[in-house]
Amino acid sequence: MKKKILAYNRVEKPVLKRLQDQYDVQFFKNVDTKNDSEFLNFLHEADGIIGLELPVDRELLEHAPNLKIISNVSVGYSNLDLNALKEKNVMATNTPGVLTDTVADTAFGILIAAARRIPELDNYVKNGNWTSEAVGPELFGTNVHHKTLGIIGMGRIGSAIAQRAHFGFDMEIRYHSRSSKPDAEERFGAKYCELDELLETSDFVCMITPLTEQTEGMLGKKEFQRMKKSAIFVNSSRGKTVVEEDLIEALEQGEIAAAALDVFEQEPINADNPLLKMKNVVTTPHVGSSTVETELKMSELAADNLEAGLNGEKPANLVDESVWKDK
Repeated sequence: MKKKILAYNRVEKPVLKRLQDQYDVQFFKNVDTKNDSEFLNFLHEADGIIGLELPVDRELLEHAPNLKIISNVSVGYSNLDLNALKEKNVMATNTPGVLTDTVADTAFGILIAAARRIPELDNYVKNGNWTSEAVGPELFGTNVHHKTLGIIGMGRIGSAIAQRAHFGFDMEIRYHSRSSKPDAEERFGAKYCELDELLETSDFVCMITPLTEQTEGMLGKKEFQRMKKSAIFVNSSRGKTVVEEDLIEALEQGEIAAAALDVFEQEPINADNPLLKMKNVVTTPHVGSSTVETELKMSELAADNLEAGLNGEKPANLVDESVWKDK
């Protein structure tokens, strides 16, 4: 009998076809996971789960007695209750590394867009407002090159952002992380700083930490007040690493100059959110890793992790290694 795979929200079509050739696969998208009878019936038989942003908690696991592994098609795993998974001896995996360069491209892209006011100027031209040969200083942006970039979270993606900044734009790199990163210091001349020093001395502050109990709400009112009034804030991590109402206040009060945001406290963002009315805020819909190439690679890696776990092998990207040790 074929093993049963529950696919949720996002698995690229070639990878879904690959799994369907070997397993009994059923795909669900944005269903009510607490009450959808078809979903719950299949979950009860499922050996594995693959997909994006399925909330996995104790209640869901009670409906999945055969579950051996859940494979996230993402680097993040804040949707998973790791303690509950460990109690049930269910493996969890993610897809690190694959999306590093793509997310770094996005972060640096929206940084430049905010600094040079590219979305605002694009609308200016398209709306027919460019009527004289040269625009005035009221539309000038600010330089990126030779400025100071402060990176909060010098992991794989933070390091890739630092590489672009150092070699491409001659920027001075400062970073704050759980531990020092000698490799980044050697390659990019990066300087480790306590958070307050980074905020006070950086022209651009880039948030790229995972969402954990320690990082949730990490930047709030007093942190934004420590930044330069000319500073531009970039967030390509998770929306809840920032107290969004405090960011809005900092922008409204002119405590910082601008922001570039790929993530938000609530996603999709509410249409009446003040951030959407601000010309000095660049917004994108959480597309940091969303390119054709990277999405396919993420699905392929997630499928590799899934199949390894189902076949009694250790997946390459276990989130909690102790679950494997307990098997």
